[in-house]
Amino acid sequence: MKAFQDYYPENVAHCYGCGSLNPHGHQIKTHWDGDETVTFYTPEPYHTAIPGYVYGGLIASLIDCHGTGTAAAAAYRAAGREMDSLPPFRFVTGSLHVDYLKPTPLNGALEIRGRVKEIKGRKVVVESTVYAGGVATARGEVVAVQMPENFGAAPA
Repeated sequence: MKAFQDYYPENVAHCYGCGSLNPHGHQIKTHWDGDETVTFYTPEPYHTAIPGYVYGGLIASLIDCHGTGTAAAAAYRAAGREMDSLPPFRFVTGSLHVDYLKPTPLNGALEIRGRVKEIKGRKVVVESTVYAGGVATARGEVVAVQMPENFGAAPA
C-alpha cells in the first residue's frame, strides 16, 4: 500500500520531513488507519536533545509533515478522488503548534496518529499525537493550506 507521500509529484517531493527525493530527510510514510492517520518513525542516535531523549525539533517536524500529508489525503477523501488523480492536492503549513507532554525517549519507533478536525475551503486542520511505547509524549495541531498549482514551479 502506497503512503500519502508516495503520491507527491517530483516538484514537491524534496521536503526534509516527508520528501521521498530528499536522501538526507526523514522520508516519513503516512497511511489511513480507519478515520485516523498513522506514521511510524524511528529516531537516530543523533536526534538527541539530552542523552536518552529525542530532540523537540524532530518531534515538531514529524507532527508538521504528518499533518500536511494527512491534509492532502483528507482533501482527496472529501472530494471522493484517488490520490493519483489530477489536479494534485498538496498542502503547506500555515500554522504549527506543539505541546510537549513529557520527554520522548530515544529508544525505538515513535507512532504519530492524526485526525482531521476541520476541512474548510483550502484549509485543513489536523491534530496529531506522538506516542513512544504507547505513551503520549507530544500533541500538535497543523493548519494546512492548499498550495496553488504553480507553487512547486522553479522561481522566475
